[in-house]
Amino acid sequence: MRISTKGRYALRLMIDLAINHNGEMVRIKDIAERQHISEKYLEQIISVLKKAGYVKSFRGAQGGYQLAREPKEYTVGMIFRLTEGNMAPVACLEDENNQCEKANQCVSLRLWSMMNEAINNVIDHVTLQDMMEWELENVNNYVI
Repeated sequence: MRISTKGRYALRLMIDLAINHNGEMVRIKDIAERQHISEKYLEQIISVLKKAGYVKSFRGAQGGYQLAREPKEYTVGMIFRLTEGNMAPVACLEDENNQCEKANQCVSLRLWSMMNEAINNVIDHVTLQDMMEWELENVNNYVI
C-alpha cells in the first residue's frame, strides 16, 4: 500500500486547517505557501473535501476555508479513504465478503488480513486533533 500525493497533501491541508481552526477563514493561497504545495493542486483536493462535507467555504474578500467540524471528529482513515479509496493491502480484502475463489486455501490471506487490521487500527484511531498536536510539539521542539 502506498499513499499518493493526493492523500498526503489532503492530510497536510486538513492539519493546516486544524492548526488555524480559530473561527477565521483560511485562504488556499496561504496553505499553499505554508505547505509548499501548488495552489492549483490544493484547489482540486479541497473541492473533494468540500463535497464530502469535511470543509466549509466562504466567498469574498474575507473568504476562504475552514473545517466543518472539530479536529477530533476527523480520523486519518476518513481523509485517506476519501482521497485514496479502500486502504486494503490486497484487492481480495476490498469487499466486505472476500470474493476470491482461493480464499479458503490461501495461506497468504491470514497475513493480508493481519496487515489490513493493523493499517485500519492506526488510521481509524489517529485523529486530526492528534496530528495537529504532534505538529505543534514538533514546532515547539525546534524553536531556537
